[in-house]
Formats: sequence, structure tokens, C-alpha cells
Amino acid sequence: MSQTVTANDLKKLMPLLARHEGVWEGYYRYFDVNGAKTDEHRSRLLCRFPESGRPYHQTNHYAWADGRTETRDFPAAVRDGRLWWDNDFIKGWAADVSYDTFSRTTMLNWVRTGEPDLYLYEMIQLSDDGQSRARVWQWFKADRLFQRTLVDETRVSDDWRAYEGEDFSYTS
Repeated sequence: MSQTVTANDLKKLMPLLARHEGVWEGYYRYFDVNGAKTDEHRSRLLCRFPESGRPYHQTNHYAWADGRTETRDFPAAVRDGRLWWDNDFIKGWAADVSYDTFSRTTMLNWVRTGEPDLYLYEMIQLSDDGQSRARVWQWFKADRLFQRTLVDETRVSDDWRAYEGEDFSYTS
């Protein structure tokens, strides 16, 4: 029998992930395998634990200096003690790292939908005060490192509801 996992259940299962709830702003910076920067853009992420529906839902807003913007939604389910995504963009999981006795580290692994030979691992470090976090992505294609992404973020609000539907631009 399948059991429905609520947002509150997820917060108990993954207490570190629960500390990420809120609104985060920062920069994504992409580097090729030789360390040359290939892209940079601002970001605003809404990390939600909704009271109904899926127990976790993340919306990523991206904005480039040239005026381009993009929004991606990542609703997730819980299975086998992990958070799972399976959508038109990615398939993969996230889990608190139990070996981190400081409770600062979350790991993710995912592949791009339609690109089974492209995968990445992401490590997220949350500061002890919960107000900043740093992320690093290691990108592999055909089992060879080809790119890294560094993300630096600051919490701007605990209240993701206040940011629902709000526009985001490079100068926001």
C-alpha cells in the first residue's frame, strides 16, 4: 500500500532540507573544464513545503544581464527516504547527508531528460545560521567532466508565499 507523504512528514524525514524553505537569491556561474567562465546569471529560488499536493515544490527564476529570463518548476515526490524529481527536464534525487555530523550538506544526483549520458552531482552547503548557502555542480557527459556550476545564495525571506507570481529580473 502506498503511503502519502505530507510536507510535515518530509520535514521530519529530511530536517536539513526543511531548513532550506524560503526564498533564496544569488548567482549561478558556469565554468568549462579548464576553469573559464562560460555563463553567469542571477537567480531567485522559491523552496516550498506546500500544505497540499506534492510535499516539496521548487521554482527557479533566472535572469541574465542582457534581459533574458527563464522560470523552471520542480515539484518533487518522496520515495525511499529521498526527494525525487521526474519531469520534462530532470530525473533524479536529493537527500540529506547523514554522515555530515554538522547537518550542513545535501546531495543531489540527476540526469537531463532525453540526455541519458549527461548527469551531474550537486552538493549544497547550508550555513549554520541558515542565511546563506553555496552549491557546486559537477557535470559529466559520456562519463567525462565537462562543466562545473557554482551557486552562491542568500536567504531573502522565509515567506515563499509572499513571492508567488512576482516578476524577477536581473536588477530585482
